[in-house]
Amino acid sequence: GRKNWLFAGSDKGGERIADILTIIETAKQHGLNPEVYLTDVLTRVQDHPTDRLEELLPWQWAPAKDLHEAA
Repeated sequence: GRKNWLFAGSDKGGERIADILTIIETAKQHGLNPEVYLTDVLTRVQDHPTDRLEELLPWQWAPAKDLHEAA
């Protein structure tokens, strides 16, 4: 991976990339589409109750109901 991390910018940048890749791979291991998972979680996390953040972890995550279904 040394050449792949060449443009991380700094040690902190490399750590951030590693964190994101860990989340992506964990989502894959749980049979999730990482793009769908991250899009949903990043959309919801700001308004999600802090005492229920574990619901957004890949092994407990359930997608938000489609707003079009409610209409």
